[in-house]
Amino acid sequence: QVQLVESGGGLVQAGGSLRLSCAASGRIFSRIAMGWFRQAPGKEREFVAATSWSGGSTYYADYADSVKGRFTISRDDAKKTVYLQMNSLKPEDTAVYYCAADGSPKALALASRYEYWGQGTQVTVSS
Repeated sequence: QVQLVESGGGLVQAGGSLRLSCAASGRIFSRIAMGWFRQAPGKEREFVAATSWSGGSTYYADYADSVKGRFTISRDDAKKTVYLQMNSLKPEDTAVYYCAADGSPKALALASRYEYWGQGTQVTVSS
């Protein structure tokens, strides 16, 4: 019943920027944990960033060390949409980026805790 659709991927040069979007639909609460993960060919899926609500009232975000200072996650709960602004992109950022929803607020970096996943959007960064 729940569907996640990613968009905004593409091909950019190193140092460039992209903004990914993930729109959720179906029977889903707006204030749930949502995150971004990525997977490059031949590599394991890895955590990128996530947002959630602490105590049902405090919004917070977590980031992987590899993207801190370069990527920013945000959300529009009215639209049930989460965004990932990616700046200063590097070739090693090249991967398929996946949106995930309904994770554990206490374990945002753990992919196994998320219930729903999008199909992914390709991000390619040239050197």
